[in-house]
Amino acid sequence: MAMCVEDRISSFPDHILFHILSFLPIKEAVRTSIISTKWRYLFASISTIKFDGSLMSGLTDRNVDSFKNFVDRLLKFPDQVSLDCFGLNDIVSWNDRDHNFDVSDWICAALCRGVKEIDLDLENLGDILPALLFTCHSLVTLKLVALGSEIKVPSDVCLGNLKTLQLGNSVLFGDSIHRLISNCHVLEDLAVIECRFDNISEVNIQSPWLKRLVLVFNLDVFGNIDYVLVINTPNLVYFQYTDAVVEGYNLTNMKSLEKAHINICESDSIDCETSATHLIQGIRNVRSLSLTTDAAIFLTSRLPIFHNLIEFEYCGLGFDGIETWLVEFLHCAPNLETFTLNFPVDARIQWKVLPVKVPSCLSFHLKEIEISCSETHIIEMVSYFLNNAMVLENLIIRMKAMTVTQKRKVSNQLLQLLKSSKKCLIVIL
Repeated sequence: MAMCVEDRISSFPDHILFHILSFLPIKEAVRTSIISTKWRYLFASISTIKFDGSLMSGLTDRNVDSFKNFVDRLLKFPDQVSLDCFGLNDIVSWNDRDHNFDVSDWICAALCRGVKEIDLDLENLGDILPALLFTCHSLVTLKLVALGSEIKVPSDVCLGNLKTLQLGNSVLFGDSIHRLISNCHVLEDLAVIECRFDNISEVNIQSPWLKRLVLVFNLDVFGNIDYVLVINTPNLVYFQYTDAVVEGYNLTNMKSLEKAHINICESDSIDCETSATHLIQGIRNVRSLSLTTDAAIFLTSRLPIFHNLIEFEYCGLGFDGIETWLVEFLHCAPNLETFTLNFPVDARIQWKVLPVKVPSCLSFHLKEIEISCSETHIIEMVSYFLNNAMVLENLIIRMKAMTVTQKRKVSNQLLQLLKSSKKCLIVIL
């Protein structure tokens, strides 16, 4: 005897079904229309609409025309609910000349439906962005990856409710970046990834409510670095910066900074020492700092005291005199509690006897040290810290790319070293 299975999902109110369908890829959401008469047009009221290039695979020209009509109806159907998210993500398909999709019109349709998030990742994106995009008051999140094209920011830009802005692989001319950011009055999260600044002498980022700032550029391909980076963000909590050192830095009002990741490299065309020193001076209030550099780019003698710094991580290949440079940096962090040294496998470092005065953080505050290294010279390094870290509780040593024999030998030597802190536990991994 056949059993009758109750369809409980179909009994849910429509607004709950709309919400459930919004979590599905658009292709799967449309397929639900064959379930029953009730489900036939439910997909048309979903609040998240995202398309990617995979939808185009295998379509004939006739199918493509039908697809274009489908998208038009989906976005412009009368009495539609407001959109939470609209996205187009692909490298070529959506705005190539063969298909001639009206992407700009689709974006406008989403904006007219009060969309909260727009996520676009397209070639030649700068040529199809409608001006309406930059004056939409419903937008809360805007992600634009232009793949090498210019993003043209109109003079009347105003995104009054935008909280998250991400720009990727784009070209920004003149003061367009400043004009855009300064007219996002409640912006909290800004990321500029692999973009290029042209015809500009100053990149100006001033935002009173910004909490998270990510500026990441390609270290292998130097772009324009003949500009001054100006940052005025009194409520910034997180700062990530990766780039060759630019002409100058003016970082002010970073009093709320909790965490910073700085990855910088030298450039022969400018005074790196002075510029990099100004960069590090600007983050003096940070509590947790991760620093990656393969040269003594900034001058420790000109650094301020990092009174709030309790976590410090150094990553890099190392350089001649790194031991003195690091100890001098520790002098600038009197309240440091956690210190991490992370050297890659191909690093070449030597830890020499240091005649300089022992940093006060080693004597009074440093509780945990972690060292990742592939060099057998690690013995001298560890010995220095064990001799001088008076309140050390944990010393974690990660030995990379060593043979079993090397590890055994180094481990035996490490465990025989004298410790100034009786509480110190040595862990060798």
